[in-house]
Amino acid sequence: MDFASARAERRYADLAAAAPSVVIGLDFDGTLAPIVADPTRAHIHPDAAPVLVDLAAEVGGVAIITGRPVRQVLELGNLDDLGARIRAAGGAFDVYGQYGNERWSAGTRRIVSPRPPRGLATFERDLPRALRSAGAEEAYVEDKGLAVAVHTRRLAEPAAAFDRLLPLLRGLADRHGLALELGKSVIEVRDAATHKGSVVDELATARDARGFLYAGDDLGDIEAFEAVEALRERGLATLRVCSLSEEHTALADRADVIVRGPDGVLGLLRQLVDDVRRR
Repeated sequence: MDFASARAERRYADLAAAAPSVVIGLDFDGTLAPIVADPTRAHIHPDAAPVLVDLAAEVGGVAIITGRPVRQVLELGNLDDLGARIRAAGGAFDVYGQYGNERWSAGTRRIVSPRPPRGLATFERDLPRALRSAGAEEAYVEDKGLAVAVHTRRLAEPAAAFDRLLPLLRGLADRHGLALELGKSVIEVRDAATHKGSVVDELATARDARGFLYAGDDLGDIEAFEAVEALRERGLATLRVCSLSEEHTALADRADVIVRGPDGVLGLLRQLVDDVRRR
């Protein structure tokens, strides 16, 4: 792992010292699961389960915070089984989906989800016209129930299609009172009220955290990074981890630690477990 500065290295040491009261927040795609062309095949890294079980035994709680629907990420990560293993080891494990609009806990094993936001149904009705106007009729449209994601990755010129679509979808979202969440080759339209930063705040309060580590890779994680910075200003031990790839560099300048993809994230978490156990 690469520390951004000597100060960042001290932050890591402070976090390890506070481990029993630290919450670990992790994005899924690009952080625990490799980025793939077909998002329905983005399975969790094969080494993730044992690392997360060991980690959860040493910290105050582990949570996956993702833009995916909870049900989908539970399947892609085999997280129901993982949660049972973490519970058996005495740890706490939560999954927040759709940027915090959905949630699941290893304790209850029940998905809690609100109704779709107002305006989403009419947005979906108007979406085909916008796709035709941008010459992107073949874009993959993912209906998440509480949000709609338009993926341009499978198109012949994904970046150009993304650029054509962005102003059209922004205008359409504004018209229906919805917000945009941008990622690499994906534009997601959802409720504006909840984001990953609000989940960080909720977890820190609910767990009475003395520290917080958040690891992410893309634009959708910026609010989480900002929330962690606010916790730092309140005196908590914090660490912001960027899972870097050739495609995703948006968080690099904001991070305390930079690692290379899911392999790097799991290596950092494994090192944290070892350092905590040596204390």
